[in-house]
Amino acid sequence: MFSVTEKATQKRAKLHNKRLVLRVIYDQGPMSRADIARATHLARTTVSNVVSLLITEGLIEEVGQQALERGKPATLIHVVNDARHLIGIDLGGRSLSGTISNLRGEIIHRKSISLAGLRGEAALQKIYQLIDALKAETNRPLLGIGIGVPGLVDAKRGCVRQSARLDWWDFPLRQRVEQHYNLPVSIANDSHVAAFGEYTFGNGRDVSNLIVITVGMGVSAGVVLNGRLYFGDSFGAGEIGHVTVVRGAEAKACPCGNRGCLETVVSERALIAQAQAIARSDPNSPLHQFISSNDALIDIDSVQKAIAAGDVTLLHTVRQMGKRLGYAIATTAGILNIERVIISGSMAILGEPLLRSMREELNQCLHPMLASQTHIQLSHLGQDIVMKGAIAMVLAAEMELV
Repeated sequence: MFSVTEKATQKRAKLHNKRLVLRVIYDQGPMSRADIARATHLARTTVSNVVSLLITEGLIEEVGQQALERGKPATLIHVVNDARHLIGIDLGGRSLSGTISNLRGEIIHRKSISLAGLRGEAALQKIYQLIDALKAETNRPLLGIGIGVPGLVDAKRGCVRQSARLDWWDFPLRQRVEQHYNLPVSIANDSHVAAFGEYTFGNGRDVSNLIVITVGMGVSAGVVLNGRLYFGDSFGAGEIGHVTVVRGAEAKACPCGNRGCLETVVSERALIAQAQAIARSDPNSPLHQFISSNDALIDIDSVQKAIAAGDVTLLHTVRQMGKRLGYAIATTAGILNIERVIISGSMAILGEPLLRSMREELNQCLHPMLASQTHIQLSHLGQDIVMKGAIAMVLAAEMELV
């Protein structure tokens, strides 16, 4: 008879072997059972048993044979990408956005709904509405739900400590969603999630360390160290948007409760406010046309087009914002010495004018040798970055595939 401890140890060993075999096939397949045994250093009988189990669960399948120099051809195995689907949710944009993806992070269906200014419990019900709509679009088993949340998030506890936009304070989001859907749920701050998305599916796939600066409605950073998300000693790593950079009478109130935070002068909201002021005061600005109709129609896309059309004042504004971001990056890179910095969020649409001033400021503020090794580039995941990261978090938590 096995003791309770021995049974628990055997169960953990079986789960470890199962995840190890699946990860190797996911990364290196198609491959034979013998290849798997060599890659995992597991006994061939163990590999054979695990492969049989994974085939039964529909996670892998045999896909043909490979001729060998001697003996019978080897049967090749690969992961069935659509064996499980995942839901990724982004709560940080203008609307609530979600996707259904397969095990490779390939988006199968997407859906966005307006939050309509709802907060608190009403906002959660709106999120349920989005998840219900996504669930209706798949007939595959769901592996789990990943959610990126604006604000301070304790990812380990699954608790939103503070989200001013959603009016959540010490809100047990993971528990509520898990109870509602009976599915595993992973949550984290949306910038942390974005960093993991970039690391898994974007421009960070070839590095172990990465900084992603998200510049949209706010400003924040996500950090990956040695292939793992870095949350800090508690949960607040990367909150660079709420560092005070303006003092005195010019310091504007920030939703966090302080004044003069970085995101009050560098964010989509700050840029639109300045663009509206330029449109009203400068008849030569391409944005001046909106004054006769409604300057509320000015958005990040119209700002980008105005810069491309030669709006000098607006270009100067963007460069000043780039300098502030460049200083923030220099400080962060100087502390962590991470060489890959990626810019995401709605402001990334501004492209080279923003990047150029960021790089110039970085070169002025950071040790020359470190500055020469620090590379700033734009994300290519666009508006999907948080949803991709949310999916990656579920893959890591439930299958250790990341």
